[in-house]
Amino acid sequence: MSDKSYLSVYAKSFSWAGFFLPRKTLKKCSVLYDFCRVADNIADDKDEIEVKEKKFAEFENDFNQKKFDNLIIKNMWGIMEEFNISIKIVQDLLAGIKSDIKERVELNSKKDLLIYSYRVAGTVGLMMAKILNVTKKNSLKSAIDLGIAMQLTNISRDVLEDSKNNRFYIEENFEKISSTINLANRYYQDSFYAIKSIPISFRFSILVARRVYRKIGYKILKKKNLENYQRSGKIYVSNIEKVLETFLSIFDLIGLYLINKNEDQIQHDHILINEEINLNERI
Repeated sequence: MSDKSYLSVYAKSFSWAGFFLPRKTLKKCSVLYDFCRVADNIADDKDEIEVKEKKFAEFENDFNQKKFDNLIIKNMWGIMEEFNISIKIVQDLLAGIKSDIKERVELNSKKDLLIYSYRVAGTVGLMMAKILNVTKKNSLKSAIDLGIAMQLTNISRDVLEDSKNNRFYIEENFEKISSTINLANRYYQDSFYAIKSIPISFRFSILVARRVYRKIGYKILKKKNLENYQRSGKIYVSNIEKVLETFLSIFDLIGLYLINKNEDQIQHDHILINEEINLNERI
């Protein structure tokens, strides 16, 4: 890619929130996003399944073997070593992306949905938190919650687009879409209190990202039924709405100082995920 990072090109909501991060920190976050985007692009390409499987196996092998002639991989290992990011987290991420390289993808239970959401996005939230120098274990679990919430929002928004690509993460009915948004809101809520553990210079950016992405879910719920949802097309947050959500994030920032709840008192809903993945080994 050119001197523009994948973050600035693909992730509009995150790029907006990243404006409020220190430039040096944003560059580190962009390294992480670039790695994720390259892996994800392989899975999303229009190539035949066999071709994508081969490309992904090569990328995964190059990563595991530390093939530093690939700058994306070299930079990723650099931040892993700098911020003590376990290779297990990255392997979880790659396993999640790899699971999309099939003729048909179908998740059949809440457990499958949460494990998938952890792998492709909870891992990113966890790694991002480490880059932001979060050290408390419960706060790192909250970072996983935020990633899961955002992925559940993505899934709820992209039901029609995903079904065209034979990916069925949830059923194509508005009741299921709404319940997935409500599940996401539980994870958004659990992520809030631990933001107090993020160094103060990074907090506002995370609050903005959280609000802007959560807004997508609220806009989906306003559609009321599947017909309106289908007619609306892919739902985005407009620039005007982003400005408003950014302004409202100021009140969230104030709220962080007013709440008495300690992040160590939060009970995370990770039971289903922990049946298959030991999260304590990752944080």
